[in-house]
Amino acid sequence: MSLLKPSLWAGLLAAAPIALAVVNPPITEIPVRTIEGKPTTLKEQPGRLYLVVNVASKCGLTPQYTALEKLHRTYQPRGLAVVGFPCNDFGAQEPGTPQEIVEFCKTRYDVSFPLMEKVHVKGPEQHPLYAALTGKDATFPGDIAWNFGKFLVTADGRVLRRFEPRTAPDDPEVVKAIEAFLDAK
Repeated sequence: MSLLKPSLWAGLLAAAPIALAVVNPPITEIPVRTIEGKPTTLKEQPGRLYLVVNVASKCGLTPQYTALEKLHRTYQPRGLAVVGFPCNDFGAQEPGTPQEIVEFCKTRYDVSFPLMEKVHVKGPEQHPLYAALTGKDATFPGDIAWNFGKFLVTADGRVLRRFEPRTAPDDPEVVKAIEAFLDAK
């Protein structure tokens, strides 16, 4: 049995690839900003389950604001927080300033759930939150298809479900997923 010389061990170890552990923060701890520009995170929003939605004011799906607000009012006391992220990535359908977006949401849909700053949900300027939600290592990878894509995220950062834009917020599949989580806790 031959033993390797110490110098050979040193060479082998030096040539071995070194794996560095990259620790990404939980999705709920990724920095975001409120629509007023205040730094925050999902975790700082009241709730233990978040419905994260990219929203737009001039989209055929904009009427989903009504069902989002209804979900928010119905399930907020049990721990759901709907969180809207205005997005202008699809057909320039969210061109407004923060003030215009807030005014539109309040006057047209009586929105009371939190709105965050306008973000990119895809492309080279994609916000880190959406990179975590849709990247290759995400639970449900793949680009957002359009406005009103939805993700159910737990307070500890687990992504439970992803719903495509045309799935209405009050669709039985969405409601069932929300209730299943809230009832289990």
